[in-house]
Amino acid sequence: MKSFAVIGGDSRQARLCGLLVQEGHQVSAFALERCSLPPQVRVCASVREACSGADCVILPMPLSREQEMLNAPLAREALPVSDVFAGIEAGTLVCGGAIDAQRQAAAGQQGIRLIDYFEREELAVLNAVPTAEGAVQIAMQELPITISQSRCLIIGNGRIGKALHTRLRGLNAEVSVAARKQQDLAWIAASGGHPVRLADLENELGSFDLIVNTAPAPVLGKSQLRRVRKDALIIDLASRPGGVDFDYARELGLRVNWALSLPGKVAPLTSARIVRDTIANIMEEEAR
Repeated sequence: MKSFAVIGGDSRQARLCGLLVQEGHQVSAFALERCSLPPQVRVCASVREACSGADCVILPMPLSREQEMLNAPLAREALPVSDVFAGIEAGTLVCGGAIDAQRQAAAGQQGIRLIDYFEREELAVLNAVPTAEGAVQIAMQELPITISQSRCLIIGNGRIGKALHTRLRGLNAEVSVAARKQQDLAWIAASGGHPVRLADLENELGSFDLIVNTAPAPVLGKSQLRRVRKDALIIDLASRPGGVDFDYARELGLRVNWALSLPGKVAPLTSARIVRDTIANIMEEEAR
């Protein structure tokens, strides 16, 4: 049996609390006041109380949103990230997601063992599935046509791009994938998709019903957006600052859905299981 402190986060962290107590672990929680937690979870009045004696402190993914505040939509009050780390004892193992280098350095100076579980390959691969399914769900809700026989473009051939490609093709869509590297273009063709060189993207954009960006880079700027059809749907899956010039897209009257943190929205229980398993792997490695 281990002792965990779960601080902040969204419905993924709430579900994670339930999974951990089901396994017989002791769980303390803070900054999750606006959700229903299992009765076995000890709801604490401070970070320090929740983290006292914990084998592992679990922070949200991403760690913060704006102005260095903890990502804690289920908390009653906004909480600075610096206040969270001030309440954690030196030597404690802390796992959080999407942590910047400055915060990593500050934690090290405090003697905190801070590990970014967002950088773990097993989490990234498995997290691509609910992200891709969530993008398909948005497309089905917002497009006036079926996915079947629609013309879809995926920008980027990483984990999410590959997962989305498989699902769109399974729904009988005509799928193109834009990528920069020649080996990616070859794999796209071998997988039954239509490869598009990123350098040629601007010339192709006007033919698609659905455009999904997965690349963490500004790929849909003014010149590209002018080529997009007015009846097309753009879904941006890239984390902040995104890959789309949102202001200009709005000016053009284009439909853009910036779909952040989809796993926690469309499949919080699956996402919680992925986080649980990843943290279990981290703790096992740290114990060696």
